[in-house]
Amino acid sequence: MILMFENMKPKISIVDYGLCNLYNVSNALEHIGAEIEIIDKPKEVKIAKHIILPGVGAFKNGMRGLKLRELIDPLKEHIEKKRPFLGICLGMQMMMSKSYEFGEIDGLDIIEGNVVKIPNINSKNKHHKIPHIGWNKIFLSIDGKKNQLLKSQDKKSSMYFVHSYKAECNKDENILATTSYNDVNIAAVINKDNAYGCQFHPEKSGKYGLELLKQFIKL
Repeated sequence: MILMFENMKPKISIVDYGLCNLYNVSNALEHIGAEIEIIDKPKEVKIAKHIILPGVGAFKNGMRGLKLRELIDPLKEHIEKKRPFLGICLGMQMMMSKSYEFGEIDGLDIIEGNVVKIPNINSKNKHHKIPHIGWNKIFLSIDGKKNQLLKSQDKKSSMYFVHSYKAECNKDENILATTSYNDVNIAAVINKDNAYGCQFHPEKSGKYGLELLKQFIKL
Protein backbone atom coordinates (compact mmCIF):
# COMPACT_ATOMS: atom_id res chain seq x y z
CA MET A 1 0.00 0.00 0.00
CA ILE A 2 2.85 2.41 0.79
CA LEU A 3 4.44 1.87 -2.61
CA MET A 4 1.10 2.46 -4.34
CA PHE A 5 0.63 5.74 -2.48
CA GLU A 6 4.13 6.94 -3.31
CA ASN A 7 3.55 6.29 -7.00
CA MET A 8 0.25 8.20 -7.17
CA LYS A 9 0.26 11.36 -9.26
CA PRO A 10 -0.34 14.60 -7.35
CA LYS A 11 -3.81 15.97 -8.16
CA ILE A 12 -4.04 19.64 -9.12
CA SER A 13 -7.42 21.38 -9.39
CA ILE A 14 -7.75 24.15 -11.98
CA VAL A 15 -10.61 26.59 -11.52
CA ASP A 16 -12.71 27.27 -14.63
CA TYR A 17 -14.65 30.53 -14.31
CA GLY A 18 -14.92 31.37 -18.01
CA LEU A 19 -11.66 33.29 -18.53
CA CYS A 20 -9.07 30.54 -18.21
CA ASN A 21 -6.46 29.17 -20.56
CA LEU A 22 -7.15 25.64 -19.39
CA TYR A 23 -5.40 23.85 -22.25
CA ASN A 24 -1.88 25.28 -21.82
CA VAL A 25 -1.94 25.11 -18.02
CA SER A 26 -3.25 21.53 -18.04
CA ASN A 27 -0.65 20.43 -20.59
CA ALA A 28 2.21 21.92 -18.58
CA LEU A 29 1.06 20.22 -15.37
CA GLU A 30 0.54 16.88 -17.08
CA HIS A 31 4.00 17.21 -18.60
CA ILE A 32 5.55 17.34 -15.11
CA GLY A 33 3.53 14.35 -13.91
CA ALA A 34 0.45 15.85 -12.26
CA GLU A 35 -3.11 14.61 -12.48
CA ILE A 36 -5.50 17.38 -13.54
CA GLU A 37 -9.10 18.07 -12.65
CA ILE A 38 -11.10 21.06 -13.88
CA ILE A 39 -13.45 22.44 -11.21
CA ASP A 40 -16.18 25.08 -11.33
CA LYS A 41 -18.44 24.30 -8.37
CA PRO A 42 -18.20 25.37 -4.70
CA LYS A 43 -18.28 21.79 -3.42
CA GLU A 44 -15.32 20.92 -5.66
CA VAL A 45 -13.29 23.85 -4.34
CA LYS A 46 -14.02 22.85 -0.75
CA ILE A 47 -12.42 19.40 -1.14
CA ALA A 48 -9.52 20.40 -3.42
CA LYS A 49 -5.96 20.12 -2.12
CA HIS A 50 -3.94 22.19 -4.61
CA ILE A 51 -5.78 24.90 -6.55
CA ILE A 52 -4.62 26.93 -9.54
CA LEU A 53 -6.58 30.00 -10.62
CA PRO A 54 -5.38 30.96 -14.11
CA GLY A 55 -6.91 33.64 -16.30
CA VAL A 56 -6.64 36.23 -19.03
CA GLY A 57 -8.75 39.30 -19.65
CA ALA A 58 -10.34 42.02 -17.55
CA PHE A 59 -10.40 41.99 -13.74
CA LYS A 60 -14.11 42.90 -13.64
CA ASN A 61 -15.07 39.97 -15.86
CA GLY A 62 -12.91 37.61 -13.80
CA MET A 63 -14.55 38.56 -10.52
CA ARG A 64 -17.97 38.36 -12.17
CA GLY A 65 -17.19 34.83 -13.35
CA LEU A 66 -16.22 33.75 -9.83
CA LYS A 67 -19.30 35.41 -8.33
CA LEU A 68 -21.74 33.83 -10.81
CA ARG A 69 -20.37 30.39 -9.92
CA GLU A 70 -20.41 31.17 -6.18
CA LEU A 71 -16.68 30.46 -5.93
CA ILE A 72 -15.45 33.54 -4.05
CA ASP A 73 -16.12 32.37 -0.49
CA PRO A 74 -14.94 28.76 -1.12
CA LEU A 75 -11.67 30.06 -2.59
CA LYS A 76 -11.13 32.34 0.41
CA GLU A 77 -11.81 29.43 2.76
CA HIS A 78 -9.31 27.26 0.87
CA ILE A 79 -6.65 29.95 1.32
CA GLU A 80 -7.55 30.63 4.95
CA LYS A 81 -6.96 26.93 5.64
CA LYS A 82 -3.45 27.46 4.17
CA ARG A 83 -3.97 24.93 1.42
CA PRO A 84 -1.72 25.47 -1.62
CA PHE A 85 -3.07 28.07 -4.04
CA LEU A 86 -1.52 29.61 -7.17
CA GLY A 87 -3.00 32.51 -9.13
CA ILE A 88 -1.64 33.03 -12.65
CA CYS A 89 -1.74 36.41 -14.45
CA LEU A 90 -5.35 37.62 -13.97
CA GLY A 91 -5.66 34.96 -11.26
CA MET A 92 -2.82 36.66 -9.38
CA GLN A 93 -4.34 40.12 -9.80
CA MET A 94 -7.67 38.93 -8.39
CA MET A 95 -5.84 38.01 -5.17
CA MET A 96 -5.45 41.74 -4.47
CA SER A 97 -7.84 44.01 -2.56
CA LYS A 98 -8.97 46.13 -5.52
CA SER A 99 -8.41 46.82 -9.18
CA TYR A 100 -8.74 50.11 -11.02
CA GLU A 101 -9.21 48.52 -14.44
CA PHE A 102 -12.47 49.92 -15.91
CA GLY A 103 -13.51 51.38 -12.56
CA GLU A 104 -12.90 50.38 -8.95
CA ILE A 105 -13.56 46.65 -8.49
CA ASP A 106 -13.16 44.59 -5.31
CA GLY A 107 -10.87 41.57 -5.49
CA LEU A 108 -10.48 38.52 -3.25
CA ASP A 109 -8.47 40.65 -0.79
CA ILE A 110 -6.02 37.84 0.00
CA ILE A 111 -3.10 40.26 -0.23
CA GLU A 112 -3.53 43.94 0.64
CA GLY A 113 -2.94 46.24 -2.28
CA ASN A 114 -4.28 47.41 -5.63
CA VAL A 115 -4.07 46.55 -9.30
CA VAL A 116 -3.18 49.59 -11.42
CA LYS A 117 -2.31 50.28 -15.04
CA ILE A 118 1.36 50.01 -15.97
CA PRO A 119 2.54 53.55 -16.81
CA ASN A 120 3.65 53.97 -20.44
CA ILE A 121 6.56 56.20 -19.40
CA ASN A 122 9.34 55.67 -16.88
CA SER A 123 11.04 58.06 -14.45
CA LYS A 124 13.39 59.22 -17.22
CA ASN A 125 10.46 60.13 -19.53
CA LYS A 126 11.20 57.20 -21.78
CA HIS A 127 8.06 55.76 -23.38
CA HIS A 128 7.28 52.09 -23.91
CA LYS A 129 4.45 50.02 -25.32
CA ILE A 130 1.55 48.72 -23.25
CA PRO A 131 0.77 45.87 -22.80
CA HIS A 132 4.02 44.48 -21.45
CA ILE A 133 4.58 41.42 -23.64
CA GLY A 134 7.57 39.12 -23.80
CA TRP A 135 10.36 37.48 -21.83
CA ASN A 136 11.82 39.25 -18.81
CA LYS A 137 14.15 38.23 -16.02
CA ILE A 138 12.78 37.95 -12.52
CA PHE A 139 14.71 39.10 -9.46
CA LEU A 140 14.16 37.29 -6.17
CA SER A 141 13.79 39.16 -2.89
CA ILE A 142 15.59 37.90 0.23
CA ASP A 143 12.43 36.04 1.24
CA GLY A 144 11.98 34.80 -2.31
CA LYS A 145 15.40 33.14 -2.26
CA LYS A 146 14.32 31.19 0.82
CA ASN A 147 10.87 30.24 -0.46
CA GLN A 148 10.18 26.70 -1.70
CA LEU A 149 8.17 27.87 -4.72
CA LEU A 150 11.24 29.65 -6.12
CA LYS A 151 13.74 27.06 -4.94
CA SER A 152 14.87 26.17 -8.49
CA GLN A 153 15.15 29.73 -9.81
CA ASP A 154 18.47 31.50 -10.38
CA LYS A 155 19.94 34.66 -11.87
CA LYS A 156 19.07 33.45 -15.37
CA SER A 157 15.39 32.88 -14.64
CA SER A 158 13.32 34.53 -17.35
CA MET A 159 9.53 34.31 -17.63
CA TYR A 160 6.91 35.18 -20.23
CA PHE A 161 4.64 38.16 -19.45
CA VAL A 162 1.47 39.45 -21.11
CA HIS A 163 -0.33 42.20 -19.15
CA SER A 164 -1.32 45.86 -19.05
CA TYR A 165 -1.96 46.11 -15.30
CA LYS A 166 0.26 45.34 -12.32
CA ALA A 167 -0.21 44.50 -8.66
CA GLU A 168 1.05 46.97 -6.05
CA CYS A 169 1.26 45.31 -2.63
CA ASN A 170 0.92 47.40 0.51
CA LYS A 171 3.62 45.31 2.21
CA ASP A 172 6.99 44.49 0.66
CA GLU A 173 6.99 41.17 2.54
CA ASN A 174 4.29 39.93 0.15
CA ILE A 175 6.58 40.32 -2.88
CA LEU A 176 8.89 37.37 -3.54
CA ALA A 177 10.13 38.44 -6.98
CA THR A 178 10.01 41.43 -9.30
CA THR A 179 10.72 42.22 -12.90
CA SER A 180 11.61 45.48 -14.64
CA TYR A 181 9.95 46.80 -17.80
CA ASN A 182 11.79 49.86 -19.09
CA ASP A 183 12.79 50.61 -15.47
CA VAL A 184 9.20 50.28 -14.25
CA ASN A 185 9.20 47.91 -11.27
CA ILE A 186 6.58 45.13 -11.44
CA ALA A 187 5.70 42.48 -8.85
CA ALA A 188 6.30 39.13 -10.55
CA VAL A 189 5.57 36.73 -7.66
CA ILE A 190 3.47 37.52 -4.59
CA ASN A 191 2.78 35.41 -1.51
CA LYS A 192 0.92 35.11 1.76
CA ASP A 193 1.23 31.85 3.70
CA ASN A 194 0.53 29.06 1.18
CA ALA A 195 -1.13 31.36 -1.36
CA TYR A 196 1.00 32.46 -4.31
CA GLY A 197 0.49 34.53 -7.41
CA CYS A 198 2.66 34.99 -10.48
CA GLN A 199 2.12 37.76 -13.02
CA PHE A 200 3.85 35.79 -15.77
CA HIS A 201 2.62 32.58 -17.37
CA PRO A 202 4.69 29.67 -16.00
CA GLU A 203 3.02 27.32 -18.48
CA LYS A 204 4.58 29.39 -21.31
CA SER A 205 7.92 30.08 -19.62
CA GLY A 206 9.97 27.03 -20.56
CA LYS A 207 12.09 25.19 -18.02
CA TYR A 208 11.96 27.89 -15.35
CA GLY A 209 8.18 28.04 -15.49
CA LEU A 210 7.95 24.26 -15.28
CA GLU A 211 10.31 24.24 -12.29
CA LEU A 212 8.03 26.70 -10.50
CA LEU A 213 5.03 24.44 -11.14
CA LYS A 214 7.00 21.43 -9.90
CA GLN A 215 7.71 23.23 -6.64
CA PHE A 216 4.06 24.22 -6.30
CA ILE A 217 2.82 20.65 -6.44
CA LYS A 218 5.34 19.75 -3.71
CA LEU A 219 3.86 22.29 -1.26
